[in-house]
Amino acid sequence: MKKFNITIAGGGSTYTPGIVLMLAEESYRFPVEEIKLYDNLASRQEPIGKAMEIMMKEQHPEIKFSYTTDPEEAFTNIDFVFAHIRVGLYAMRELDEKIPLKYDVVGQETCGPGGIAYGMRSIAGVLEILDYMEKYSPDAWMLNYSNPAAIVAEATRRLRPNSRIINICDMPVALENIMANILNLESRKEMIVKYYGLNHFGWWTSITDKAGKDLMPELKAFVKEKGYAKETEDYQHRAQSWKDTYLMAKDVYALDPETVPNTYLKYYLLQDEVVEHSNKEYTRANEVMDSREKEVFDTAKGIIEKGSAEGYTFAVGAHATFIVDLACALAFNTKERMLLIVPNNGAISNFDPEAMIEIPCLVGSNGPEPLAVGKIPEFQKGLMEQQVAVEKLTVDAWMEHSYLKLWQALTLSKTVPSAKIAKKILDELIEANKEYWPELS
Repeated sequence: MKKFNITIAGGGSTYTPGIVLMLAEESYRFPVEEIKLYDNLASRQEPIGKAMEIMMKEQHPEIKFSYTTDPEEAFTNIDFVFAHIRVGLYAMRELDEKIPLKYDVVGQETCGPGGIAYGMRSIAGVLEILDYMEKYSPDAWMLNYSNPAAIVAEATRRLRPNSRIINICDMPVALENIMANILNLESRKEMIVKYYGLNHFGWWTSITDKAGKDLMPELKAFVKEKGYAKETEDYQHRAQSWKDTYLMAKDVYALDPETVPNTYLKYYLLQDEVVEHSNKEYTRANEVMDSREKEVFDTAKGIIEKGSAEGYTFAVGAHATFIVDLACALAFNTKERMLLIVPNNGAISNFDPEAMIEIPCLVGSNGPEPLAVGKIPEFQKGLMEQQVAVEKLTVDAWMEHSYLKLWQALTLSKTVPSAKIAKKILDELIEANKEYWPELS
């Protein structure tokens, strides 16, 4: 069986160790010859790379492992790129969250002004990696879950239309794991789901088991009362912000009891409540920097100082398992059913055919085959049209260096109350992002 060469772009990410370990552990179904880490920031990648080098040599010596900041070395002779870059790191995420909150507007890394700011930073980084792939390994697939996925997907659709990129998100997978737990199933893979929407902006319309039994009534009864807040060990270890998010799903559900919602809809439908419960001085970025960021780099430091990974481990998350599933589907033509971000092209019949939507697809060696959704209700259609316009205007602004288009995008976001507030936020974001955004005029 062929063994695959993988580059992980964003080698200094705190999620990287989990992906490397998942690839090693799943090599019985997805054989790996070599794993390379790539990052353009050597100082951040170095501790992750060095620690993983020690761990892989001890635990999986059969897999070649290296890390580099040289694009030619990173992207030559590879089959897949797993991309999860964060342009500006957590320092910029903190500003993405705190600047809007100054004006009592949602401060979140992928939604509202924060998501727009992050998108304006991410576009160039993802395009750069695609261009390296085109130069050094043109037949490789990029599995991209760099955020904000919706804006990145719209940009790559327009600016690199022939690239072999699949934009993915692990949030629906994480929620489906919770749903499976609520339904007392062993795995989310026991469920067949129907879902439609945009990234971080969607609804489940049907969930059955493989025998066709409707599981929605039981799930809806739970979500109506508790959202996704099931008291499990995993739930107890969650940060308070996540517990609040899971609980608030019941209030989003009340707006359309025919479906069950993605948790991110709270930012668009319960904006005032979200802001009211936000700590303007200590946001999710601060939580992550003080928890996962610290834990991963402390673990890496410990491994390096000891010269051995014995007694150390890294967490493997839902994103890692999902990306290996997708790579298997592409490599072995499995036709696995997965939620992916793809051009609509009529899958939702009463919606913009060019919009990048998130729906179930069958994945084989030629990529995703979107499954037809049909017509969607007016409520969801109206919300989605507004948000797609925000995403398209943001990409317009990046391409055209247009202040006006970005002001329009912020004004149109359902999270922002007025054009006046949008302009104040935009002017502060421009100042904060001088190093990263195109100059706007």
